[in-house]
Amino acid sequence: MVASHESSNGRCANTAGACRPSAHRCAPSSKVTFLVLVDLKIKVGSKGYRYPMKPNPFTPTFGAPPPLLVGRRDVLDAIQDSLDEGPGSPGFVTLFTGGRGVGKTVMLNAAEDVARDAGFHVISETASEGLIDRLVSEHLVKLVPKCRRGVKSVDVAKMGGFALDDRDTPAPRSLRSLIDEVTLKQPILITLDEIQGGVVSELRELAVVLQHSIREGRRFAFFAAGLPAAVDNLLNDDVLTFLRRADRHDLGAFDIAAVKESIISVIAENGRTIASVDAAVAAGATGGYPFMIQLVGYHSWRANRGRRAISSDDVAQGAADARRRVGRLVIEPALKDLSPVDRMFLLRMAVDDGPSKMADIAQRLNADSNYTSQYRLRLIAAGLIVPASYGYVDFALPHLREWLREHGTFDT
Repeated sequence: MVASHESSNGRCANTAGACRPSAHRCAPSSKVTFLVLVDLKIKVGSKGYRYPMKPNPFTPTFGAPPPLLVGRRDVLDAIQDSLDEGPGSPGFVTLFTGGRGVGKTVMLNAAEDVARDAGFHVISETASEGLIDRLVSEHLVKLVPKCRRGVKSVDVAKMGGFALDDRDTPAPRSLRSLIDEVTLKQPILITLDEIQGGVVSELRELAVVLQHSIREGRRFAFFAAGLPAAVDNLLNDDVLTFLRRADRHDLGAFDIAAVKESIISVIAENGRTIASVDAAVAAGATGGYPFMIQLVGYHSWRANRGRRAISSDDVAQGAADARRRVGRLVIEPALKDLSPVDRMFLLRMAVDDGPSKMADIAQRLNADSNYTSQYRLRLIAAGLIVPASYGYVDFALPHLREWLREHGTFDT
């Protein structure tokens, strides 16, 4: 829609009295030189033109929903099917595992949305101390009918001196009794992020209730996410072995071609453009790593906000900024708690430009194959390396090789 504009005498130059911009233009004016396009929020004037910018669609924050869940649709479809099928489906209990920044929390959030759409009441929690108490006293108790009101006080000096307490006064309840009562009326999903061994006793209690509920056909679903090593350690617990029958999705890198198309699509849907060749460069810089997709996209978008087209220079700048950020946010925390031998193993891998041969790593460490194999398993469980082919391993985190080469050593 075009707002009003006027000529030098303050009136529209159209003698018919109705200014129709599609049919004519008003005479230039020394006093008014602006044409305001209200719908597009663009101002054009003597000082030039600036492209109207939508908010940055990329979200490089852990757990924030990305504009597109590249390549995860099949996982969400499987979850939808499992929730529809009920407690007999293996996917009624689901575990998401993967290294830092591969999108575990994002997938947990997306799975929660699927469950809500299927009519589940979702309880979203973190595996931290006090978990069972929070589930009982903060979440589940709110889903059961209110208890009868009690007598708050008695004033014998006044007629009718009884005061009723409208607050809920539920008797102490167990986790199992609350789950049993709530699931009679509606299905529930409990999700746990950052699952780890620090609260193993509380996870045992939850697992026992979950196992009984599924055996009894109750619609109580459970999804959790954690690092591979943390999940594996929990599954070795005598009580938690029940969770070994859960559907497990090991999340990793995306296909680079799919990432490229995703970048083009997201940018176009938000009013800007990027050439196919530049999108391919951006996709390559991500390594298919979900958090890097958000970082590269975010920094490329903001490199020059005044232009509609995102250029090759913008992508180069965005990729450089993303590498610095992923080093601080992902790589450094991932390496922090490693043993000296773990660290030396990674440094010996960084010598190679591609996958490393285990025999070469053993030689560089001056160690035998059994010794190096133990650390291979430790680093795979930590989500830092992956098997590449028989006898070879490669880095799991993008730009870890470059980071190790740049820093050369670790502080110990």
